[in-house]
Amino acid sequence: MTADRVNPPELSPPTGFSHAVVATGTRLVFLAGQTALDTNGKIEGDTLPQQFEKALTNLLTALRAAGGTPADLARVTVYATDIAEYRAHGPELGRVWRELAGRDYPAMAVVEVVRLWDDQAMVELDGFAVLP
Repeated sequence: MTADRVNPPELSPPTGFSHAVVATGTRLVFLAGQTALDTNGKIEGDTLPQQFEKALTNLLTALRAAGGTPADLARVTVYATDIAEYRAHGPELGRVWRELAGRDYPAMAVVEVVRLWDDQAMVELDGFAVLP
C-alpha cells in the first residue's frame, strides 16, 4: 500500500493521528472491534493503558493474520468509556501506540461511549487497512 498522510497547515497540528490518509492498494481489510480480551475471552488489565495495549495488540494480530502491517492502517476508531481518563493517559497511550504500531499514524477518532460489549472493557479499537 502507498499511504500519503495529509495534514494541511490550515488545521491544528495532529498529535498521534493524521487528519487524512490517501491509501492506494488492492485489498481492503476491515478490522472488527477489539477489546482487551485474552484467548479465554476474559478482559485483561485493570487500567486503561493496560487495556489499550491489549486491545491494540489484538487489532494488530488480526491485521497481521490478514497479511497487513501497522503501516497499512488507514483508519482507526477508539471507543473509550471515559474520555477524561483517556486524555489523562494520552502520553502513555501514545507511547504504547508508537511501540506497537510505529509512527505511521492512520486517520483516527476517539469516541466516548456509555459502555462496551464486555462490562469490564474500558476501550475498544476498530478500523480498516489497505494492503498492496
